[in-house]
Amino acid sequence: MIRFTNVFKAYSRNVLALRDVSFHIAKGEFVFLTGHSGAGKSTALKLIYAEEFPTSGEVRVSGYVTSQLKRSEIPRLRRRLGIVFQDFRLLEDRTAEENVAFALEVTGARRSTIGPKVMRVLAQVGLAAKALAYPRELSGGEQQRVAIARALVNDPLVLLADEPTGNLDERAARGVFQLLRDINASGTAVIMATHNLELVRQTPYRVIELQEGAVVYDSAVDEPGKGAVLP
Repeated sequence: MIRFTNVFKAYSRNVLALRDVSFHIAKGEFVFLTGHSGAGKSTALKLIYAEEFPTSGEVRVSGYVTSQLKRSEIPRLRRRLGIVFQDFRLLEDRTAEENVAFALEVTGARRSTIGPKVMRVLAQVGLAAKALAYPRELSGGEQQRVAIARALVNDPLVLLADEPTGNLDERAARGVFQLLRDINASGTAVIMATHNLELVRQTPYRVIELQEGAVVYDSAVDEPGKGAVLP
């Protein structure tokens, strides 16, 4: 489903964000992408959703080679992905329901289908009762759940989560993490970039660790059978 082959990413001659990165993530996997701040986690996710492109090497996502995408094809790729950020990125002047609906409106979804889909995913993340609340009326954990609902509403094959618990207290972080586990259990692949090693230690999921842009550990390779779904 997602394959990096000898990927390098340079932002300038002196800034190499990824160094010879290779890995394969199969359909339905849950994978932690770990490493200290600046290790290359966010860059790897940006390469997956084609905000950035490799300097050399190949990134293949759901049948697309990202460096070969035409500009008009990028939205089509992104509709196969759900993306969740640390800072929620909700529209402050829209309710929870309207924030989620916006993700459907921009794809040209039929208006008659939007309402039922929005309520389905808000119920899935436990926020059906807060559909008419504005972001300022929601806790941090609730705002992140709205962001997750927005990412899920187009039924993505993969959910990318970039430090989704980074701005949350411990209780809210655990709730969001459990929600991501439930989403994965329903068949959606989840790639979660995090430096929260406490969460990582609690589960048997696959771990890919980056250090200074290079993969220094991959449990699918270094400990076969531990959270591994091999190609």
